[in-house]
Amino acid sequence: MVYLSPFLKISVAMLATCGASLLSSTSAYAQDPFDDFPLVISCEYKGTYHAFYLSRVTKDGTATFSASDRIAGTITLDGKAKAVGGSDGGSCVGKTLKELRASGQAHDLKS
Repeated sequence: MVYLSPFLKISVAMLATCGASLLSSTSAYAQDPFDDFPLVISCEYKGTYHAFYLSRVTKDGTATFSASDRIAGTITLDGKAKAVGGSDGGSCVGKTLKELRASGQAHDLKS
């Protein structure tokens, strides 16, 4: 189980609130590209646990997740997680979304 500090819980709640109002304003799209990806992926990197937040999804379906310390990673629906700017990305690199969900590292918004 991943411990989330009270500050992190509030940050996630604020992101969820902002995201919900943004999503409702883009209802003209047939499908929201964010629907298929978790909001947060938790990974261990060099002995520290990081929360990687979904920051963007490109037209080709590549999702970018960013964390503190200017570290980030990408993943596609059918691909494996990759570190941005290097090959050493910790406990998430090389895993699919299905594997991240099965290991409890992918955190979706629940309504």
